[in-house]
Amino acid sequence: MTEEIFRSDAYARTCEATVLAVDEYGVRLDRSVFYPEGGGQPGDTGVLRLADRRELRITNTRKSTWPGEILHVPAETAGWLRPGLKVTLEIDWARRHRLMRMHTCLHLLSAIIIAPVTGGQVGDGYGRLDFDLPETPGKDEVNEKLNALVRSDAPVSFRWITDTELDAHPELVKTMSVQPPRGVGRIRLVNIEGVDLQPCGGTHVARIGEIGAVTITKIEKKGRQNRRVRLEFPEGAPHAG
Repeated sequence: MTEEIFRSDAYARTCEATVLAVDEYGVRLDRSVFYPEGGGQPGDTGVLRLADRRELRITNTRKSTWPGEILHVPAETAGWLRPGLKVTLEIDWARRHRLMRMHTCLHLLSAIIIAPVTGGQVGDGYGRLDFDLPETPGKDEVNEKLNALVRSDAPVSFRWITDTELDAHPELVKTMSVQPPRGVGRIRLVNIEGVDLQPCGGTHVARIGEIGAVTITKIEKKGRQNRRVRLEFPEGAPHAG
């Protein structure tokens, strides 16, 4: 099992860990600050470093086929890496922080547009949500409401419920295409105080004011009953809309 430090502290940028296994697919560790791709959020990137300063670039992170373990995907094969070695992990913090800001921002968007979410993507400096909607909402109005919410700077907190409790409150699940992970006995809820409450395992900012200014760039009609809302941060980031 990989201890998921990012789950309890999304602001942890580095940690010490022990190598469990290395194969052609990547590196498995006993603990990690790297978030594995899932729920529309990309996996973290960064470096794995030994005490003698040798480094291995991590280009992606995903869930391993081994239950409960995280796979760190390296940029190149490292024959010197073996089980039992002590390493230091460090995420690309600027990228992760943009992903945290955008993921929380998409939760705000889902609180403004009251409709089932049919799809979404958290990107580096950009994002989108698809809604089960027959009419196209006004871009300027959504943009104004979203930025007003961000300026309210509400706190973000987390709590856990059981699968049974979630079954009793199906309205908490807004996404039609992605369901909360089950089978471990509990599910994490992300609570934006007075704004939104929904299951989510991603990384989020501590207060929504940290998101900063955001721009609705386009609202597209993607079908008779589907509207896609795209947004991005004005400072920009490498992305492919």
